Amino acid sequence: MMTCTRCKKNFGLEAVRCPHCGEPNPESSGLFQTSTVLISTGGADLVYRSVEEVPAGLRTKLLKSTNGANSATILIADQRGRKEIAKAMRNLPGPAQRRLMHSILGAEATAQALGWLTPARKRTIVAGIAVLTLALITLVFTQRW
Repeated sequence: MMTCTRCKKNFGLEAVRCPHCGEPNPESSGLFQTSTVLISTGGADLVYRSVEEVPAGLRTKLLKSTNGANSATILIADQRGRKEIAKAMRNLPGPAQRRLMHSILGAEATAQALGWLTPARKRTIVAGIAVLTLALITLVFTQRW
């Protein structure tokens, strides 16, 4: 049995929340982290629960490839973590920001972030640039220097 910190009533240890007031049970809640390592080699896909489970020969190759010039960081986040990542990425330069947003948050989130840039607005921007370019060309050729 456990005593609720909020309402001071007793409830079972296996309960996720207090059945009386809904307070989370600090003993049963928490962060669960798991990892899976997928190695595709020799025409076979091998799955391991951790890097330590990978056989020594493959582990050496894995560590070399993930520490090399062609390596990348793999980030997996829950919904709140994705929002935090998106907030931090807004400070990145344009191409890097788009590439990271697409790879980390997925195509749907990228579309939401760039949602203001609808096809109609794109056409308007292109038309405006074309008009300004023509006006500049006309100005250059009609002026007497």
